[in-house]
Amino acid sequence: MKRFSLMLAAVSAFCLQAYAGNAARVVCGPYLQNVSCDSFTVVWETDIDAIAWVEVAPDGDGHWYNRKREAFREEGVNGLRPLGKVHKVTVSGLKPGTAYRYRLMMKGLEAYESAVDVRYTRVSGSDVYRKKPFIARTLKERYDTLRFCVLNDIHEKDSLLGVLLDARRPSEEFVVFNGDMTSSIMSADRIRECWLATASASLKGGLPLYAFRGNHEYRGRDAMLWPGRFATPTARPYFSFSYGRYFFIGLDSGEDKPDDDIEYCGLYDTLPYLQQEAEWLREVVSSKEFLEAERRIVFSHIPPDSNGWQGNRNVCELFVPVLNEAGIDLMICGHTHSYRLDTPDSGISPAEFPVLINPAAQRLEVTLAPDGVTELRIFDGNGAMTHSLKL
Repeated sequence: MKRFSLMLAAVSAFCLQAYAGNAARVVCGPYLQNVSCDSFTVVWETDIDAIAWVEVAPDGDGHWYNRKREAFREEGVNGLRPLGKVHKVTVSGLKPGTAYRYRLMMKGLEAYESAVDVRYTRVSGSDVYRKKPFIARTLKERYDTLRFCVLNDIHEKDSLLGVLLDARRPSEEFVVFNGDMTSSIMSADRIRECWLATASASLKGGLPLYAFRGNHEYRGRDAMLWPGRFATPTARPYFSFSYGRYFFIGLDSGEDKPDDDIEYCGLYDTLPYLQQEAEWLREVVSSKEFLEAERRIVFSHIPPDSNGWQGNRNVCELFVPVLNEAGIDLMICGHTHSYRLDTPDSGISPAEFPVLINPAAQRLEVTLAPDGVTELRIFDGNGAMTHSLKL
């Protein structure tokens, strides 16, 4: 009888343990994308395939369990509800400049035996009983002073990334990751493991992040999966966004060598892609939102340099002529791993606007002031300010 009781206890413990693990778990995120005055998109990754949705409540509207909260489901694709590990849920119909609480909800896939036999795990979600819900805030219709930070060329130094992000100022509205966060993407997990999980944990699901590819994000067997980790207005790695009167363009500057270089193993076809992007850029700078903006800033991992490598020349020849005609206030780049400020009279490129190159693994803090002044400060991993200037 004693042996039977021990066996029963062991079986019960195993079953309880199995049940506890029988649910989808969040392994990366959440992080915010496509934030506007009336909507935002929440992105996160689960350890198993799942159907996902987000529950939302106005901030300060009683305890989460005071009433049933509105649910927003992942948008269907051609009539089918997405079933996967990366989830993108858009929350809409919101008020400008308003804080909202949200939590993640998931129903994991347990077995897909046939078209009429699909079984799910128990429903799971982010804890709102012992922990505070995530907080997202819609954009205000107008910003006087706007602050944000930029990081680039981290190259998988995940611990350093955490230090840089945790030292940022609370008043910053968003973070830009301007390329080469990884050294290559041999598996999709590397995107999460090398930087995205750390970044989203530091931002706590409440601060928007904008990610633009560097040339190293082109490399590796699963490099083409990189765009799938993000929700952009164009559904491409290049896009524009605005905060009130401040307009931003994020370019995908491609690789740094010719497509047929021996190092690329015949896998690259970037030139037609960049030409298509240049056509898109012409449309953007002709838009009403761009033309009415008071400040216009461009992000490009590779900087323009007339005597540089192929990637630098591509930026000079395809993008700079369009940007010169449009009237750009500043371009922020990385890639070279060292600080440099190129002005129109430096002769380095045909750019008729200043080009700031942020050093590798340093945090650039940008303040846009209503008097037209742009303040730039750069900090290293020890918190020391390495450069400071005003434009």
